[in-house]
Parts: sequence; C-alpha cells; structure tokens
Amino acid sequence: MIILGIDPGLAIVGYGFIELIGNKYRVLDYGAILTDSKMEFPMRLEKIYRDLNRLIEKYKPDDVAFEELFFNKNVKTAITVSHARGVEVLCAKINNKELFEYTPLQIKQAVVGYGRAEKRQVQEMVKIILNLKEIPKPDDVADALAVAITHGSSIKFKEQFRMK
Repeated sequence: MIILGIDPGLAIVGYGFIELIGNKYRVLDYGAILTDSKMEFPMRLEKIYRDLNRLIEKYKPDDVAFEELFFNKNVKTAITVSHARGVEVLCAKINNKELFEYTPLQIKQAVVGYGRAEKRQVQEMVKIILNLKEIPKPDDVADALAVAITHGSSIKFKEQFRMK
C-alpha cells in the first residue's frame, strides 16, 4: 500500500510518499511544494494544485493522510492556509483517493508513543522509523512523513479516521 502524508500549508506544503509492506515502511519520495509570498494568491493555489496533482499521478497512492489544522492566534493565516488545504484535499479527491486526517496529538502518539512529545522527538523518530540518514527539512516535510507513518500504523483502524 502506498500512502501520501501531507502537512497542509500555503507557503510550504510538506509531502511524503511511503510504501507499507507488512509492518515495514519504504520511503518513495518526500519534499515540499513551495509558493512565493510575492505570487498572487490564486496563482499560489494553482501551483499547489498542479504540483500535488503531478506527484499523485506519479506515485499513485492508495490513501492520502492530512494533518488536521491547528491555529490558536492568527486568524488571517488560518484562513489562507485553510484555502490551501481545501485545494490539497480537492486534488486528492479528484484523483479518487481515500482521505484521512489526524490531529497533532494522534501523530505524536503514533510516532513517538507520547501525545505531548516535542517536535524534535517526532523528527528523530521519523528518521529512525524510515531509516533516513538525516531529519528531512524543512520541518513540514518531516511532519508529512509523520502523518504517513501515523496512517500506516492505523490501517487496521482506518475507518474511524476517514474524512467525512
């Protein structure tokens, strides 16, 4: 099974493709879709859509897992990132992919074993679990891989995380 993990964003969309083989993971690709803040907003959304669509067509994931958005301060940022997340969700759905979402707490619990883990702990565990030489950068990429790992570890329970 191929899983695409996405850390939603506007300036940086982290993504990670992993293959789940039994209880083991094989990394297929990871990186970030970047948009320049000087670009017009609709052009940034279009770039995200086109780049993500190209990746989905290339790797043909079975499932797409998103980190649930969490904002506690900046409403303007929350709205623009929500627009971008909507484009990311739509792109996956148009490609007939199964969609799932996980909270930061669920991701930390699945990857580290502790729901209040620090970001650095999650990044280190991503590196170890996926047998990577270094922690993926930027942080959004490591987050996306953590989302994919979380989904992989919850496959048997996946119905409860299906996006509605």
